Amino acid sequence: MARQSITFTEPNDKWLKAQIESKEYTSKSELVNDLIRKARAEEEKKLDWLRKKLIEAEQSGFTKMNRDEILALSKDELHQNGEL
Repeated sequence: MARQSITFTEPNDKWLKAQIESKEYTSKSELVNDLIRKARAEEEKKLDWLRKKLIEAEQSGFTKMNRDEILALSKDELHQNGEL
């Protein structure tokens, strides 16, 4: 397992310590790894949604856009909505 040295802002460090003190996690490393896992899962969920929308759009026949154009449009919409 790779070891890293990271610095936290004071509010983030206090929050991390509070999570450990509440016995929710046993260490900052465990907590940070869990947060990263959750962020990765959320990212994958968004990508799955986007893939599904691309397939639906391609199969619907209601567009003349190709896959790359649909992808770009979908990403723009997600960015505008703050979802990506």
